[in-house]
Amino acid sequence: MIEPDEGRVLVDGEDVANVEATELRRRIGYVIQSGGLFPHFSVRQNIGLLAELEGWEPDRLRARCDELLELVGLEPQEFCDRFPSELSGGQRQRVGVARALTLNPPIVLMDEPFGALDPMTRKRLQREFKDLIRKVKKTVVLVTHDVSEALYLGDRIAVMSEGKIQRIGTGSELQADPGCADAAGLMGQLDDAD
Repeated sequence: MIEPDEGRVLVDGEDVANVEATELRRRIGYVIQSGGLFPHFSVRQNIGLLAELEGWEPDRLRARCDELLELVGLEPQEFCDRFPSELSGGQRQRVGVARALTLNPPIVLMDEPFGALDPMTRKRLQREFKDLIRKVKKTVVLVTHDVSEALYLGDRIAVMSEGKIQRIGTGSELQADPGCADAAGLMGQLDDAD
């Protein structure tokens, strides 16, 4: 979305500078805080927006919407005609995840997807999300400032500071050897929380 000042960004080995922006964006699903739903669109319209832009037939679009609602734990007949204002925060996030998966992208980018939720809903959705990711088999890039969340959900964790990656490793590797002051500070947050 933002052109790099230097270096290259590769997605599946392809330099994104050589890919048309709209095509690239449609190969990546996005989930943002609070779901980022269009308030004047129904759940079905929110989920099906990109599929409609891609020219899907209405029956195919309806079937995909129903499939995704079931996948994220929402009953299609109960939720497809609702509007975002009629949903709880957790339900809006589920719809946001469904929308990100509509075109079956290989990569899903999630920017603080659980940050705006109350603690109980947040924990429940984290558990559900972990199970969901196993089912859909996607590469998920999750941006979070919550160290516990990163350790719980992440297979590999990149610690960033001032726009640069400082350390990459599994949760257990980072806990055993933070390797840099930034990672050590984050791991120290876990000790402070105990």
